[in-house]
Amino acid sequence: TCSAALNAFARVDFVAKIWICPFCYQRNHFPPHYAMISETNLPCELYPQYTTVQYTLQPDPNNPSSAPQLPPVFVFVLDTCMIEEELEFVKSAMKQAIGLLPENALVGFVSFGTQAHVHELGFSDMSKVYVFRGNKEITKEQVLEQLGLGAAGRRPTAGYPKGLQNGFTNTGVNRFLLPASDCEFTLNSLLDELQTDQWPVQAGHRASRCTGVALSVAAGLLGACLPGTGARIVALVGGPCTEGPGTIVSKDLSEPVRSHKDLDKDAAPYFKKAVKFYDSLAKQLVSQGHVLDLFASALD
Repeated sequence: TCSAALNAFARVDFVAKIWICPFCYQRNHFPPHYAMISETNLPCELYPQYTTVQYTLQPDPNNPSSAPQLPPVFVFVLDTCMIEEELEFVKSAMKQAIGLLPENALVGFVSFGTQAHVHELGFSDMSKVYVFRGNKEITKEQVLEQLGLGAAGRRPTAGYPKGLQNGFTNTGVNRFLLPASDCEFTLNSLLDELQTDQWPVQAGHRASRCTGVALSVAAGLLGACLPGTGARIVALVGGPCTEGPGTIVSKDLSEPVRSHKDLDKDAAPYFKKAVKFYDSLAKQLVSQGHVLDLFASALD
């Protein structure tokens, strides 16, 4: 009744083939294809170490409008406002992750510091990048327009047949999202050349980090895919957002990041505006059926 899915915290009666929801205590019968379960033959949802289970919904053969099976999509968003050593570690972790993706998985790449850069992986002759200002809020429509994915800018891409490409109708999104097997070499070369953010940082100040714009751009790019394609943004962040929408602290290091006490006293000047921004980003991703994973490492 509460819409929860079977999970490792549910109580199971193997004889009666019933599981009890840990949230609403509703007793639920297992579906017929779970008839073989026993204490020694568990479905993966009941393994305590499997804290996340992802389901692939098969298209309904009786419903002609149900979406075709599309490959999973991963857009990596990498913070370059880090010390050289940290950036090297995160680049090597990213290369490892890309090597482990299914070959048909589509991959995109956004790097950011003072500005956000969308890398056009489909243009392998040289490094081609779309730059977004880090201090300006940007709508999904503006992202698509600037990347040439808006209604006016959609043009068949040279070298690709018209029609379906990787399961997407040819909206030009193939310039930014490529199968892992096709773009692994390009991405690795890109990462090898990627340097820490080159904008000068004043002494006693934090770096300009436009996390909010970078995430908006990644969400906008995924908005050009079919909704509900099983796409996720994997954001690797090395510190607080200090530039543009989503800012949570000023650049002056003498001002610490707000604490819980500051929130209680309403003494966190950036808090309400930032919450409003991240809430709207969350709503956009939910409406698109997409996921944001945020990996953050920062003492600040």
